Amino acid sequence: MKKGDRPIGVFDSGLGGLTVLAALRRALPRENFIYFGDTARVPYGTKSPEAVRQFSGEITAWLVSKGIKTLVVACNTASSVALDAVRAAARGVEVTGVIEPGASAFAASGGRKVLVIGTAATVSSRAYGRALRRAVPGALVTERACPLFVPLVEEGWSAPARGRRAAAVTRLAAEEYLSRYRGKGYDSLILGCTHYPLLKGIIARAVGGKINIIDSAEAAALEVRRTLARAGLLRPSGSGRAEFFVSDAPRRFAALASALVGIKPRRVGVKRF
Repeated sequence: MKKGDRPIGVFDSGLGGLTVLAALRRALPRENFIYFGDTARVPYGTKSPEAVRQFSGEITAWLVSKGIKTLVVACNTASSVALDAVRAAARGVEVTGVIEPGASAFAASGGRKVLVIGTAATVSSRAYGRALRRAVPGALVTERACPLFVPLVEEGWSAPARGRRAAAVTRLAAEEYLSRYRGKGYDSLILGCTHYPLLKGIIARAVGGKINIIDSAEAAALEVRRTLARAGLLRPSGSGRAEFFVSDAPRRFAALASALVGIKPRRVGVKRF
């Protein structure tokens, strides 16, 4: 296989990384992808850093064995606590996380006061705060953990088809986490978890006001395109395809991928560690 034809590897703790995959496919329609969702061990945000590093290293080594040409860590928790472990396991394959691109998007927006919402592990790592202050010296950064959001998404409770009660529970969780920040002068909010774009409307209503909501998926996709272009690894022609693997419950993953993101995998393989 020619180097340019090799796939791009993408992994997440579950299905949230599909928001990044969708952005990558828009930015790089000729490319092939292998997506892995660690559905047996989701959520990562409540796990210890040591566990997340172990999981991320295992997944990375497996994706590298599949012949990927670059790797996207489509998980904010893994990006915040496990990038060193990922790079060690990647054996020279270029790695792109989602935190630095999100910080760059905030800098480009001209914002100064930002609220970052993420998993408990991401918030505890303070990785966003460091990246944002590097990108915008003097930025006022508040980080807030919203641990229920990932399980709600993974249960499909962000989908309108799940009914009013499911939507009401999700709205109540968002209000509990975020209503205290209304009217406090935040110009930007960063969705610091790739599951959170699937709750974007609910989150926006909970925060209120005219706030700039930053989803790092688009920024990460553009960074990957630049990385491949610099290395001469862009696929020159053809229509890209995607393979999907999970560590558990492939049928459920396929159903939620279709309902929540509009991605309809033809087949979902299983890889257990």
